[in-house]
Amino acid sequence: MKIFKKIVLLILIILLISQFFGPEKNEGELSSVNSFLAETNPPENVKKILKESCYDCHSNVTVYPWYSKITPVNYWLDDHIKDGKKHLNFSEWSNYSLKKKEHKMDELYEEVEEGKMPLDSYTWVHTEANLSEEQIEAVVAWGKKVQADYKQQLNAE
Repeated sequence: MKIFKKIVLLILIILLISQFFGPEKNEGELSSVNSFLAETNPPENVKKILKESCYDCHSNVTVYPWYSKITPVNYWLDDHIKDGKKHLNFSEWSNYSLKKKEHKMDELYEEVEEGKMPLDSYTWVHTEANLSEEQIEAVVAWGKKVQADYKQQLNAE
């Protein structure tokens, strides 16, 4: 029994010490998405959806919840954000090629239309990110229009 208590105490000490360390935060400026917004020109309702449902994981601008300060949750969130940015980063939109932009817009509206985005694990805590059918339709319509514009530009080249 003494060994069990020592192990539990050691684990608690490690957890306590680990609270002083964590991954680097993804806290950029909201202005980092301006080139994406200027180029794709989403209507106001879609801009709001993007801000509430997408930017935390798909831009250099993350608004961290209170529980992000708790280890090991902070590492899980960091991994989640890095994975999201790897697939699509609105803050890096101006660095994407025309072909990549066209493809990313196709993926964007398909993921939303199929209910794959935003992730359930995100909307459980961020209830404002739950999309209504009307919001999904707005994002899909905007995404299809932007993708068609990119496709037209590609065909003109």
